[in-house]
Amino acid sequence: DAPGMVFWHPRGGSIWQEVEQYMRKMFRDYDYQEVRTPTIMDRTLWEKSGHWQNYHDNMFVTKSENRDYAVKPMNCPGHVQIFNSGLHSYRDLPLRLAEFGSCHRNEPSGSLHGLMRVRGFTQDDAHIFCAEEQVEAEVADFIRMLYRVYGDFGFNDVIVKLSTRPEKRIGTDEDWDRAETALANALKINNLEFEYQPGEGAFYGPKIEFTLKDSLGRMWQCGTIQLDPNLPERLGAEYVAEDNSRKRPVMLHRAIVGSMERFLGILIENYAGAMPLWLAPVQAMVLNISEGQVDYANQVVDTLKKNGIRVENDLRNEKITYKIREHSLQKLPYLLVVGDKEMQAGHVAVRTRKGEDLGSMPINALIERLKAEIEAKV
Repeated sequence: DAPGMVFWHPRGGSIWQEVEQYMRKMFRDYDYQEVRTPTIMDRTLWEKSGHWQNYHDNMFVTKSENRDYAVKPMNCPGHVQIFNSGLHSYRDLPLRLAEFGSCHRNEPSGSLHGLMRVRGFTQDDAHIFCAEEQVEAEVADFIRMLYRVYGDFGFNDVIVKLSTRPEKRIGTDEDWDRAETALANALKINNLEFEYQPGEGAFYGPKIEFTLKDSLGRMWQCGTIQLDPNLPERLGAEYVAEDNSRKRPVMLHRAIVGSMERFLGILIENYAGAMPLWLAPVQAMVLNISEGQVDYANQVVDTLKKNGIRVENDLRNEKITYKIREHSLQKLPYLLVVGDKEMQAGHVAVRTRKGEDLGSMPINALIERLKAEIEAKV
């Protein structure tokens, strides 16, 4: 029906929402302003940006009323257009624009691979418009943000590579010296070990790539920050400098999770489906032992839902051992069993995914435990 596109079912959609809302909070914490740009934009913009000439085969294009359009394969030109919509002073910089931008690329069908390589994807995309002298500090701040995010998702083994000038490039050697030095200094400020990738930068600027190592030792390149003086030049971006002259801003393309689809695939692989509590689409399952506890089981579910817990119940007329075994195979974080004894005490019997039996627990104590675990992101 839609090759290379993802149909998100309720549980997958739940994980997506958790990741997106978490990243939104990061944007707020680090002073990004969230924007939205159109999915389809006129050919003239893509010609100015250079994508129509150099990336056309990877773009989905369409026509309407004698005008050519392209579905955006990336968000950058739209963000420059937002920057260009008003006159900016040097006092406005750095300006950080973020978007969960839905992009589409016409990848060959043979290269598509599950969630890892798709045609339709959403990025935690952001672009920082800044003066050249602000680049080092901005990159250093981005690196701190990136490591905080990766740590919260359980990735503590990150390989860092700095890609430097290729043979075919624009700009002077002095421009490249300053740009590469700024990126290297930002890494050193954060006490990070990194390796150089000579000649692997884009034709317009150097970049840093961050590769995650998952629980099985597999490598996934996710985060990146790319210095770009070229697109602001092509699209006429400028700001008023302190001496009242007009200057081009430097644009920093940056992403932490990259493609949301791919990052969720990495999370599923890394945790083998046993998501940490804060990400788990179903955080607890309430199981009744017999028909007599149906109303109480529903009460427990209502109470947990009102406290922000993602909870479901299993009220089938099956043996409790069968239900426990079935939901354990689904790797749910908590199973809450209710029998007559628990109903009379206003408690639940708590079992964890690790097989721990925590015994009978008051509902309020359980809620405190769950909230603390969610907050700690463990």
